[in-house]
Amino acid sequence: MLKVLSVLGLLLMISGLLGLIATQSLFSRSPLVIVVQVAAVALMVWARVTFGRRSFHATANPTEGGLVTTGPYRFVRHPIYTAVCLFVFAGALAHVSLTAAGLALLVFLGALGRMLPEERLVRQWYPEYAEYAARTKRMLPLVF
Repeated sequence: MLKVLSVLGLLLMISGLLGLIATQSLFSRSPLVIVVQVAAVALMVWARVTFGRRSFHATANPTEGGLVTTGPYRFVRHPIYTAVCLFVFAGALAHVSLTAAGLALLVFLGALGRMLPEERLVRQWYPEYAEYAARTKRMLPLVF
């Protein structure tokens, strides 16, 4: 069931992203938006490099190799989803509309729909995850 929820979360994220692209609400010429989106891409690359090749999967899937708590994972438990949401919210805020806001929310809900099942599975795979989760926020340091 957790893997099904994870796939549904991925589909929500993809739908929201495609909707933002279709409505031309993802990118902006605003220098501020460009800076935020470049920072989001940099965060994603940093997280991917830190986590390694094993981070590519369509469903919630704990992987062998140890719990990663270095790099951006020192600050947030889900830097890749954080990067996607940061990228999307920056674009949607540049195109203020209910459609853009709804599609950005869809991406966030999809990310949440992936994070929660992944966390449950990783807790089972790595008992030390509970202590890591207690000291490291999900997406925003010191907040969430």
